Amino acid sequence: MVRPKASAELAGPLGSKTGLRPAGADFHPSGSKVSPPVKHFKAPKESFENLDAEAVAALVASAGDIAIVMDDKGIIRDLTFGNDDLPREWTDQWIGRPWMETVTVESRIKIDSMLSEARAGIPPRWRHVNHPLPRSADIPIQYSVVQIGAEGRMVAVGRDLRPSAALQQRLVEAQQSMERDYARLRHVEMRYRLLFQMTPEAILIADAATHKVLESNPAADALLGFGVAAGGAVGRALSDTLDAADAPAVQLLLAGVRATGREDEGRVRSTLGRDLRITASLFRQDNASLFLVRLMPLSAEQAGQPETQPSQFQIVENMPDGFVITDAEGRVLAANSAFLDLAQLAAEDQARGQSLERWLGRPGVDLGVLLANLRQHGSVRLYAATLRGEYGAMAEIEVSAASVPGGDGPGFGFSIRDVGRRLTADSRKKELPRAVEQLTELVGRVPLKDLVRETTDVIERLCIEAALEITSDNRASAAEILGLSRQSLYVKLRRYGLGDLESGEE
Repeated sequence: MVRPKASAELAGPLGSKTGLRPAGADFHPSGSKVSPPVKHFKAPKESFENLDAEAVAALVASAGDIAIVMDDKGIIRDLTFGNDDLPREWTDQWIGRPWMETVTVESRIKIDSMLSEARAGIPPRWRHVNHPLPRSADIPIQYSVVQIGAEGRMVAVGRDLRPSAALQQRLVEAQQSMERDYARLRHVEMRYRLLFQMTPEAILIADAATHKVLESNPAADALLGFGVAAGGAVGRALSDTLDAADAPAVQLLLAGVRATGREDEGRVRSTLGRDLRITASLFRQDNASLFLVRLMPLSAEQAGQPETQPSQFQIVENMPDGFVITDAEGRVLAANSAFLDLAQLAAEDQARGQSLERWLGRPGVDLGVLLANLRQHGSVRLYAATLRGEYGAMAEIEVSAASVPGGDGPGFGFSIRDVGRRLTADSRKKELPRAVEQLTELVGRVPLKDLVRETTDVIERLCIEAALEITSDNRASAAEILGLSRQSLYVKLRRYGLGDLESGEE
């Protein structure tokens, strides 16, 4: 049989009374698609009279993605493909088998219905069936069956539904993506509306071309003296919401903002006689230019006082202890002179932007511990650490820190105190004996168990001495804090020659 590529769908019947139906379909009550009644050619005999078997085969093959020829019992006798995506092994697997055995279980009732309707001469309708594959998803194909010839032979023309299913899946995914975007926009608008209505700052949004107020929050309506009954400031010209004498100044302010695009401010008076500071900025939305206008009341004292105040950080600049301000990640934002001296830096710019970990404590340990505690508790007191200078100097320090909330996120302040001068000779004498430092020199010359025993004895003696010192030589208390019985402590004291044991104590 000739198996050409699919080029066009069959538009009319193959014969005199029955034919293949087009893909456009309504739904049958049973749930399958049903096409309108088949319209016959006006002169089918003249149109198809001289067609031979090869021409008919080519016509049937081009009508769909797959064409199946069956006998009157539904046994597959031949088939051809018009779609390269369908499995070619079906040819060897299907010929000689009932068509019903090539589909999934739930599709067999549809096959039986199509064959019965074709034998009865009922106009065909498209039905969706599934062909199973061993290691992948089923292949959905839409079939229409017609009976041809006097021998009861039937032809099933099928169309692969996978492209349509993929297109439908993409459509569903696009729709879901749009729904998510719409939901996100609705949440953003809801938050904007809530913030706009609840903020205590008076805010107006005005059209840049007409200067009419498009939106105003309750704080602005109250400040300007427009109640709810009066409809608020919406719909009024911005200059009409203020004192008439300030209208030229407002017009000039808005014109300058629109021309330069930069925020500008001025002082005006409301219709209620209140002195206000007005700030205007320009933004675009939906291809339109809008003004964001903020109003802030000014008292008589504020109007006459210069808006200057000393830097708060200047207060700690001359402190003898180091002071550092960092961001949430521990990067230095500011540091005073005492810290620069400890870190051996010449200028604050050398520290700014660098991680405090560069100088503070053990890399990857101390700063992480400090930041974690600051985020959890808000403050840290007297954290012992070391500080490394740029040129190798080391200093014993104590760190106290606190979390400082800010507009762009929390920041941290660190107070760093050099405690090296506190370390007296008494505090430094409790170093490990020279013998412990020399133990590593004995590796290879003395067995490991002897080294471990020697080290254990040294540590045990140091712990006993510390316990006796803490308890002021009260041996009963020393035994208790060491977790030993009094008799065991006396044995160890005698072993290390610590103190004089009286006969009663033994």
